[in-house]
Amino acid sequence: MKPESEAELAEMVAGAHEPFHIRGGGTRAIGVTTAPKVLKTGKLSGITLYEPGALTLVARAGTPLVEIEEALAAEGQRLAFEPMDHRGLLGTHGEPTIGGVVAANVSGPRRVQAGACRDFMLGVRFVDGTGEIVKNGGRVMKNVTGYDLVKLMTGSWGTLGVLTEVSLKVLPQPSTSACVMIDGLTEVEAQKAMSRAITSPYEITGAAHAPEGPGEQPLTLLRIEGFAGSVSYRMGRLQEMFNDHAVRIKTDPEDVATLWRWVRDVEMMQGSDGDVWRLSVRPSEAPGLVADLRARHDIARVLYDWAGGLIWVECAPGTDLRPKGFKGHATLIRASEETRLTLPVFQPEPPAVAALTQGIRARFDPKGVLNPGIMA
Repeated sequence: MKPESEAELAEMVAGAHEPFHIRGGGTRAIGVTTAPKVLKTGKLSGITLYEPGALTLVARAGTPLVEIEEALAAEGQRLAFEPMDHRGLLGTHGEPTIGGVVAANVSGPRRVQAGACRDFMLGVRFVDGTGEIVKNGGRVMKNVTGYDLVKLMTGSWGTLGVLTEVSLKVLPQPSTSACVMIDGLTEVEAQKAMSRAITSPYEITGAAHAPEGPGEQPLTLLRIEGFAGSVSYRMGRLQEMFNDHAVRIKTDPEDVATLWRWVRDVEMMQGSDGDVWRLSVRPSEAPGLVADLRARHDIARVLYDWAGGLIWVECAPGTDLRPKGFKGHATLIRASEETRLTLPVFQPEPPAVAALTQGIRARFDPKGVLNPGIMA
């Protein structure tokens, strides 16, 4: 199924009698669906509106992410939520699409300061499970009105509708970036340092810690972006703040970009055989949780992002990392299909929330044709 227009897509969904799996660029095969057919959105492509002065961009869902990033870069702008590229981690191919980014609410290290993909959404167009074309939100910031289906669709993984068009707020590309690097901190010390940094007035746009950094030694990273004079001042203040630690500075733009791409795309876990989990927790509880996981499981690698609010964990295949009474959100990102059929890929919901979720899905997809099995 390869619709070439929104109208054709609506006809396909309206006439569907069998479930189907929605595929954009095919780069994030995380969930498991039993759908016998695949609906590919790649032909619903192209930027339909871009107003740099209004900081808004509208694109069809199948538009390759690289096409959008290149158009923004030509105007000195960017997607501030820094979407991750999953291909290296998952061993997949294809091209990430903006629809896939929105459907999965993909957000990178800058979320700690700028917010998530969901926070930059202005409007959506989608086809629900009955074949009805739905529009919500606006194409520019001043027109965002009505029920907030925009945020509901962002992160719904195609279970409520097939996205056809998205409207986004974009931001200017900063002129200067720098990274403060602190060597040798324990995980507890690193979390405290990151927390101290992001609650300071110095506008940290990235805070990460690797117990085994690129040099196989503990490395804590703090990113600063903005105008050159401001970056220089804030960098100096951070050096003073952590003057009792071994601090290094990176200011070369390419070096800084490479370092944060290493964090964003979890490059330390690429090309290995272990399962990979993504844990969202209260930052102050992150080191204790990881210590507990290490005591009970075979943990290969760990990476803290979002000042400890996001933890990437690589472990032995088939391991269930959700401890009893876990207070957070754990997603199984990389594993064999057998493991993904055995363990819930997404965090199981409490009964009351699960009932609400099923009610919403039944309203948007009464025939049950949209990505069955995903997020269930």
